[in-house]
Amino acid sequence: MASNAQNNVEQQQPAQSQRIQIYPTTNPGVSPFWRDKYERDAKKYWDQFYRRHQDRFFKDRHYLDKEWDQYFSGSGRKVILEVGCGAGNAVFPLIATYPDVFVHACDFSPRAVNLVKAHKEFTETRVSAFACDLTTDDLSKQISPASVDVVTMIFVLSAVSPEKMPSVLQNIKKVLKPNGYVLFRDYAVGDLAQERFCGKDQKISENFYVRGDGTRAFYFSNEFLTSLFKEQGLDAEELGLCCKQVENRARELVMNRRWVQAVFRYSDCVNSFPSSEAPTEAAVEPVEDVVDMSEGMTVEMFGVPTTNDNEVINIELEGRNFKIKVLSKEYQHTCKSTGLMLWESARLMAAILARNPNIVAGKRVLELGCGCGGICSMVAVRSANTVVATDGDRIALELLTQNITSNLRPPFLTKLITKRLEWGNRDDIKAIKALNTEGFDLIIGTDVTYIPEAILPLFSTARDLMSSNRSAERDEAPALILCHIFRRVDEPYLLSAASQFGFRLVDKWAKASATDQSQSLISSWFPEDSFKAHIPTSALNIMYFQID
Repeated sequence: MASNAQNNVEQQQPAQSQRIQIYPTTNPGVSPFWRDKYERDAKKYWDQFYRRHQDRFFKDRHYLDKEWDQYFSGSGRKVILEVGCGAGNAVFPLIATYPDVFVHACDFSPRAVNLVKAHKEFTETRVSAFACDLTTDDLSKQISPASVDVVTMIFVLSAVSPEKMPSVLQNIKKVLKPNGYVLFRDYAVGDLAQERFCGKDQKISENFYVRGDGTRAFYFSNEFLTSLFKEQGLDAEELGLCCKQVENRARELVMNRRWVQAVFRYSDCVNSFPSSEAPTEAAVEPVEDVVDMSEGMTVEMFGVPTTNDNEVINIELEGRNFKIKVLSKEYQHTCKSTGLMLWESARLMAAILARNPNIVAGKRVLELGCGCGGICSMVAVRSANTVVATDGDRIALELLTQNITSNLRPPFLTKLITKRLEWGNRDDIKAIKALNTEGFDLIIGTDVTYIPEAILPLFSTARDLMSSNRSAERDEAPALILCHIFRRVDEPYLLSAASQFGFRLVDKWAKASATDQSQSLISSWFPEDSFKAHIPTSALNIMYFQID
């Protein structure tokens, strides 16, 4: 029997190279309600963006003269329109490099325009800054028709809904001189930021996504871009695909950035060149400082939160106060990592452990998928012999370490160890075993059962790391406690997976049930009905397993 069970375990072990995702790989995308809200409140989201980041988010675009000098220089005064000027990251390098240019700077966000006007180099003799929604406001009421030599559109059209892009170009044409130029740079299809969106509910429409802060981004193909501009009488004279690998060694990130760069000319001729001579897709060698994003932009685009993205949750448990730093609610609904927030099941389990220290007293405790909060581990360490808090997400572990350091003091701080553990990863499991060769008496997991693909590796890992010895002091077998809300994984599937690895359900409890289903063990953790009344949601479940 034991031999068969062991064979079962080996058959179910995932390959070492397999990575377990505890978030869905495909999603239906943004609902119609949220799609309309993001469109309706677009100005509000960009205003919030600039209120939060001020002028620290984008790098100043000092590469403009290297890329497009011939369009800004020459005899006579050049009039430039900077569309989506933001905090002036292109405006002020331009007026510093070209003494004869005059820049009209407009942006969707009034707050961004105020940042331009507050800049130390702003002068009304060189810059006219104003707020303008190019999808609805008539640009010719601010700028004389046919008076602009060059329009710059740098990472701005991507923020507009695809169906409204033609109206933006029509608006720009009103003020652009015949044979005037549009200098364009924006996100390209295949950019790593777009790939990051694919596993989350962030898709609005084809190649159009919403970020965690409510701002949006479209990813252009060369075909879409040339067709869009040509339909509005703007012909592509230069067109290229830029690729650059950005490495952040401190965060161990390698990011493959892709963007489209083009020059369009406004001509009265319908076809300024035969289709056979139209520009083809080509790789453009970017200049050295070509990536516009600062450190803030890279973390924003790739889902790596900074300290400014966090908020603190206060939790009172049996007279002790915990301050738990988590990802701000503003970003939680679209964040890739599920470990950067505090789930209700963790709150419940932590409250139970605080009221019932005997559950962990003197034991070797392992927490699976604890995320950044680690609240159960921090409560358990006061009574347990030792506690190992684990998660597969490196960023969650970084935040977890901060939370533990700020909430615990010796000797408890030295008894709690954090470790990376990706379920089914043999190297990670081996490293955990090295910390505790005898195995763990108690393994806890809160809200770790909601992705079907992760269930077998979860039980497999728990079986590998659990002690095989019954406690002589208590005559008590090692146990696995799972606290969760049933989502995509139902109870029958969970029990079936557990049995494959020798786990037997000893007791269970559900707040939503009309009668208490517990066989007295879990019910004993709730000595007062008033405690149950304060449980945050009616859908929480607890399951208590032991090994056969």
